[in-house]
Amino acid sequence: MSTFIVDNSFWEIFPEASVGVLVLDNLDNTKKSSENVIKLLENANEEAKKHLTEAQLSQNPVISIWREAYQKFKTKKGVRSSIEALLKRVEKGNAVGTINPLVDIYNSISLKYGMPCGAEDIDTFEGNLILGVTEGGDEFYALGDEENSPTLAGEVCYKDDKGAVCRCFNWRDGKRTMITENTKKAFVVIEAVNSDRDEDITKALEEIAVYAGEELGAKKVRLEILKKDNNTLEL
Repeated sequence: MSTFIVDNSFWEIFPEASVGVLVLDNLDNTKKSSENVIKLLENANEEAKKHLTEAQLSQNPVISIWREAYQKFKTKKGVRSSIEALLKRVEKGNAVGTINPLVDIYNSISLKYGMPCGAEDIDTFEGNLILGVTEGGDEFYALGDEENSPTLAGEVCYKDDKGAVCRCFNWRDGKRTMITENTKKAFVVIEAVNSDRDEDITKALEEIAVYAGEELGAKKVRLEILKKDNNTLEL
């Protein structure tokens, strides 16, 4: 069994952050999204418009807070939080579409709450999963890429013994650990740079657990919000 560890290097930059984790087991992600899940995603695309109250995308609070956060560590040019990427599509009328059931469920909840959310296949992890500031050079093959794109020194990322799992918080997932039709056990994460949205994190993860249970037969193994003084979780 692996352990998720939020390293001290992360807390040095974001001492007030909250990292909400949901562990799901016994998933059946083999079928296409049901009509219920597709409707959930469609409704979420509409509901997400409530987060877009400012004329300039970057000035919306759920986005600006992440713009500020990404200034505090090393990134490639143009890197943005996953919630900004989703809301940008909504703003442009290019609705977030279906990928697979679990991804559709967590994208729906991400849109609803205006918070970055991601998931990885726990069975693909090599050793422990660590969220922290990397020295750089961690192997990383992004979705759709055939060439290694290693991490930068000073970058915040999720990584295991083999390399990077997800870069710059939830900016970009890697192919090695992505959620697929073969995923049976999933690590779902929602992040916040302070504790103001702890209640929303809990509600959002609980909703994901409910939908994953109803639609995919998933069992909620654990749900916890990690803090500086409570920074590890058995997976």
